[in-house]
Amino acid sequence: MKRVGIRDVAQRAGVSISTVSNALNRPHMVSDRLIDRVRSAADQLGYIPLQAAQQLRAGRSGLLGMTVINIANPFFADMVAGAEDAASASGLRVLVGNSSDDIAKERDHLELFERVQVEGALVSPFGPLEPWLQRLRGRGIPVVLVDAVDDTGELPSVSFDDVAGGRLAAEHLLADGRRRLAFVGAREEVRQVRERLQGARLAVANHAGASIERIWTARTTSASGLAFGAELARRSPADRPDGIVTSNDHLAIGLVHGLISHGVRVPEDVAVVGYDDIEFAAIAAVPLTSVRQPAREMGRTAAEILLARIAGTAGAEVGNVVYLPELVVRASTGG
Repeated sequence: MKRVGIRDVAQRAGVSISTVSNALNRPHMVSDRLIDRVRSAADQLGYIPLQAAQQLRAGRSGLLGMTVINIANPFFADMVAGAEDAASASGLRVLVGNSSDDIAKERDHLELFERVQVEGALVSPFGPLEPWLQRLRGRGIPVVLVDAVDDTGELPSVSFDDVAGGRLAAEHLLADGRRRLAFVGAREEVRQVRERLQGARLAVANHAGASIERIWTARTTSASGLAFGAELARRSPADRPDGIVTSNDHLAIGLVHGLISHGVRVPEDVAVVGYDDIEFAAIAAVPLTSVRQPAREMGRTAAEILLARIAGTAGAEVGNVVYLPELVVRASTGG
């Protein structure tokens, strides 16, 4: 069906386009007779005003923009849900841009936010974005980083102590007597992954005779974990790590399945710790020990800081909020 526009309503009512606009948006400027005439024509045609255009005329879009690294990861989906909780309580909606581990897509999303004039932006960065973030701020669009920290100190942020998280995961394995550790993840240039590895290395450095192998996968999906689990199973027991920290739960769940399906026992032969504590971690075939991140709470807190900045109310002065890790022990490490 053809979209009914304001021109169609004007033709049906026998008035000008400006009269239709005034009757629908500024009724005090026209007579009651014309208002009834325009509304009758709009009802007959099934005309629906474009809310976005109305809001932009009023000087606001009613939208918060939010970029995430990969929404296929439940961690980011939960983070978005938290942001939506806060936004909807303030009568706003969240326009989500999924970067899918692609810096070009991430920058395209920020340019879209600029074009549609979002009221504020929540950014979980995959790559360097300084010029794009500066452009948003230059347009008067406040920005809050989520699951990241601004090294310049100019942008407020809500983040997680990933060094402490990586250290907690490795220390748990070391306390269980594991000495040949491995850190499995993708893209060391991603700050979160780099800091989790840093934390794991700090834990290993404090245990004589312990070592840690760094292993990079092409992606951090369950499929990548499954393939790598099969690859690890082909190693001799002496060359195989006996404790593994992964950069996220998807990777860990696939890894555990790959090991078991090729005859390697979890946790008897290899203990595995995931990261994020997504819902599936607790119901996996071998329930997964994982470092819990409060994703929904992080998203909600970031949105609340952003809304305070938009409104200039209490809370606008908040700089950086850092959440601390919690280890949830399950069967994949013998818990």
